[in-house]
Amino acid sequence: MKLYYSPGACSLAIHISLREAGLPFALESVNIREGTYAGGKPFTEVNPKGYVPVLRLDDDSLLTEGVALQQWIADQAPHKNLLPPAGTRERYTAIEWLAFITSELHKSFGPLFNPTASEDSKKSAAELLLKRFAYVDEKLKGHDYLMGSSFSAPDSYLFTVFNWSHYVKLDVSKFTNILAFCERMKARPSVREAYAAEGLKG
Repeated sequence: MKLYYSPGACSLAIHISLREAGLPFALESVNIREGTYAGGKPFTEVNPKGYVPVLRLDDDSLLTEGVALQQWIADQAPHKNLLPPAGTRERYTAIEWLAFITSELHKSFGPLFNPTASEDSKKSAAELLLKRFAYVDEKLKGHDYLMGSSFSAPDSYLFTVFNWSHYVKLDVSKFTNILAFCERMKARPSVREAYAAEGLKG
């Protein structure tokens, strides 16, 4: 199995979850800015969508999209409890978190990373993100992780996306519950190992 990733991108969430699950995998770095991998080959040869994460499974088939990958990983290692059992109310709550993070947080960063975006669009995106982070911060009050006291797949995604705030200079200092959550995440072996493998600084 191989994970195509770009350092610090949304693929980091999948990288962390793979390590949490204890599944064997290799890594293949992708230069998203240039759209290349493996010494300059076009990444669209792997994923016509042109972005990470992509997981090449042992049968050589490809699986894309973070929300789908998180569920696939969790189902390969059910004893790790990365997601609650299928069919339970808790499972749908976890999927609700994954959907919220991908649509309301992840995608809202787009204008802030886009050098051609107007200042108005960047301002609107920043305001929306702060509003959404306020919601998450309130939900984390009194909880170590999004689903309660234990790590689950949505946590790797929230951790990854929230940390983009530093790259775009978004002031998130008031979100003390999320910041405390991030410190707990940084202490996890899976996060430390993923950071080291991707050449990231904690």
